Amino acid sequence: MRLFMRRRGEAGPARDAARTLADMVRATLGLEEEATVSVSEISCGDPACGGAETVVLVMRPGRRTEAAKVLMPIAQVTPEALLAALAPLGAPAPAPAALPQAGDKG
Repeated sequence: MRLFMRRRGEAGPARDAARTLADMVRATLGLEEEATVSVSEISCGDPACGGAETVVLVMRPGRRTEAAKVLMPIAQVTPEALLAALAPLGAPAPAPAALPQAGDKG
């Protein structure tokens, strides 16, 4: 398994968060051992992402590199946000929140 994480001057919690995200990507997509996952945090000009976004690259042998973006810093990425970002890469769609049934109160 190859794993790449880059963020200058950052260690500890951010590196752990990137490793956790990479492990989640591997499990979610059922990646083979030869696949490489890169998790990076980059500056984002979109006000919706709060100044930083997380970019996930999935490199599988014999296939083009695939990318997924989450418009938030690595440390703030939730499993649900990651799953939604990975959906175009073959991840199962996130389960919708339970909707109240007719006649339910509340």
